[in-house]
Amino acid sequence: MNIQKKIVEIQNELTLREIDGWLLYDFKHNNPLAHKVLEIPQNQLISRRFLYWIPKQGEPIKIVAAIETNVLDHLPGVKWEYQSWQELEKFLFTISFENRKIAMEYSPYNALPVVSKVDAGTVDLIRKSGAEVVSSANLLQKYTSVWTKQQLASHLYAADVLDEVVALTWKYIELSLLENQTITEYTVQQFMLCQMEDRGCTTYQPPLCAVNANSANPHYTPQKEKCVNISKGDFILLDLWCKKREPESVYADITRVGVAANMPTERQQQIFSLVKLARDKATEFIQMRYQQQLPIQAWEVDQVCRNIISEAGFGDQFLHRTGHNIGEELHGEGANLDNFETHDYRLLIPGTCFSVEPGIYLKGEFGVRMEYDIYLEPSHIKITGGIQEGLVCLSV
Repeated sequence: MNIQKKIVEIQNELTLREIDGWLLYDFKHNNPLAHKVLEIPQNQLISRRFLYWIPKQGEPIKIVAAIETNVLDHLPGVKWEYQSWQELEKFLFTISFENRKIAMEYSPYNALPVVSKVDAGTVDLIRKSGAEVVSSANLLQKYTSVWTKQQLASHLYAADVLDEVVALTWKYIELSLLENQTITEYTVQQFMLCQMEDRGCTTYQPPLCAVNANSANPHYTPQKEKCVNISKGDFILLDLWCKKREPESVYADITRVGVAANMPTERQQQIFSLVKLARDKATEFIQMRYQQQLPIQAWEVDQVCRNIISEAGFGDQFLHRTGHNIGEELHGEGANLDNFETHDYRLLIPGTCFSVEPGIYLKGEFGVRMEYDIYLEPSHIKITGGIQEGLVCLSV
């Protein structure tokens, strides 16, 4: 989007939300959200404070250090250059903030850490001018988390790769066990990583393979020197993510579970069925509300999912949020399906993507997590990465 058009669109959003303006602030790249909204090049040298004031009406104002006067030159608006801290404060207080509602990258009581990028002292300074500082959380998503058509295409490619790789991985484990070859969590991890790389994908961290009690640790990571062998009868969890090895590509993220046996135990099947029910009910809730064009706050989805598991008596074993936003980073900047780790009141909006991944973790036994991704098309939801409907059983 043309930057001038973006500013006009932001001003319209501010008017609709009855916010008097958006004050975007940064010091030494401490606020990457502001950089993304303002489309500041990643290699831009920034060692001093800048502020960009977007009023709901009128011309924006750029406040920049005289030593770095060009950092916001690509943006519309009048430019004010400061040299001393006194001049910086004078410029700020020249803007009529008194009794006005000002959006910043701030979250009351740090309820949403991903949004809380402006330091408390700077918020104090704006409040000193008589302003009410409010969170920019729901403004941000549209400019930090909505995908382009090319990004959606990259996600769909990555999701297909993951679905293919996980199917090959089950066959690899099955064949290794049938041939009595030594196979470990680490060798399975490396197999998955190589398969993703062979298909033109990359990842910030290797995928996960966790067996038996290790699968009850949601963030267990096998190491070459610290992993366990996989044997017949084992319970196995595979968690994998990747994105295309191209600029601006976005991630896909899936988790699958299975047993190295002809059939699961009764307890394994019970936990799997419960997690699947929670996943499906959460998805149905999103689909129903979205089709009816009703607003969905992200925490609501988590609560629907969590209620299913809690009512069955396993609430204390559901150790994390239901899902996270997905973007150029695996854990993106948009709304997370969360009423557990945080109370994420942000709206789920078209053009964004998130995981749905409830889990139950029985310490010392095994853990079940199932994960796919949901992309919000303008009129419907799209599930990507494949849908696991039953526990994978290996013929060993």
